[in-house]
Parts: sequence; structure tokens; C-alpha cells
Amino acid sequence: MITLVLGGTRSGKSAVAEALAARLPPPVTYVATLAADPEDDDLAGRIEAHRARRPPGWATVELSAGVSLVEALGSAPGTVVVDSLGPWVAADDNFTVDVEELCRALHQRVGDAVLVSDEVGMGVHPSSELGRRFRDRLGEVNQAVAAVADQVLLVVAGRTLTLDVLADP
Repeated sequence: MITLVLGGTRSGKSAVAEALAARLPPPVTYVATLAADPEDDDLAGRIEAHRARRPPGWATVELSAGVSLVEALGSAPGTVVVDSLGPWVAADDNFTVDVEELCRALHQRVGDAVLVSDEVGMGVHPSSELGRRFRDRLGEVNQAVAAVADQVLLVVAGRTLTLDVLADP
């Protein structure tokens, strides 16, 4: 089963994804897409809070260690949590991540996958061209992953909404 958990900043999306993964078959591997060595104290605190919330039996793979997201998905047994797609897109200089390869890897996985991503389409219009390019690309990545997902959830203020697919938009 592939689940995409979307939400804004501080919406509770990571906690929802972690709770879902805790109910899925072990082992669980947490794939952290954000650099493990942040440059500011606020981000360091957020990363530490995420680490502290994870059960001790979960394995952690940090993409900053030179492992690609597709490799992490292919090599992790059981359930995988990817938190989150935004830093994965932002880590590429031109935001040109291979979303088709990601979707193929998700489809080929034997275990369950829970992916977290920022819902960027409801936020403030970015003031820079770079910000708009990032927002647009992450929106495209979210749509592609949602298309292959079995379940898509939107988290708002810690509450979850299940998003349905229209048969013929």
C-alpha cells in the first residue's frame, strides 16, 4: 500500500505518517530527506523532535549520506516512511528529480510506503522566480505520487481528511 500524507507547515503530517507506519508490518525504515546537519538552531530542534518521536526499533536512512531516495525505497525491507518530498526536490539544483523513477520504485516495492510532502498549492504566492519554480515542481511531484498512491491524506491542524479521486474530472 502506498499512502501520501500532505499538509502545510506544522500541520502534524509527519506525526500522522509515523502513526500510520507504526500500524503497518515491521520492520519500519524511516527515510529522512533533510540534511542531518542543519545550519540553524530551529531546524536542528525540528529534526531532533522527529528523531525523538520515532520508535527505537525503526531503522533510519538519511539521504544526505549519499543514498538516493530510489535506492532507499528499493533496499528497505517492510514498511518505509519518507519524510519528506520537499527537501528531496529542493536538494536537486534545478528541482529536476526523476518523479517517474520514484513512482516506479514505489510501485515495485514489496512493502508498504508512507510518504510525507508539503501541500504547497494553498500557501502564499512565492515572491521569487526560484520559489515559484520550487512550488510548481513540488506540486507536480505531489500529483504524480498521488496518482500511484492507494490513499492520499491531507492533514490540517492535526486532523486528517481522506482525498478522493474524481472518476472523470
